[in-house]
Amino acid sequence: MRNEKGSVPLRYWILWCTILVAAVIVFYIVLTPIWMGLRAIAWLAEFRARRRR
Repeated sequence: MRNEKGSVPLRYWILWCTILVAAVIVFYIVLTPIWMGLRAIAWLAEFRARRRR
């Protein structure tokens, strides 16, 4: 039985892997430290607000 759709060209695999690597870099290297920084600021603000009461 033959595959009706055929195989995926190599250029599409390379494009897919490149986009995937870029997305992982953006998420883990750029967005995660920003998110952690915002959470730390929120935690400090909450801690200071509780301390003032």
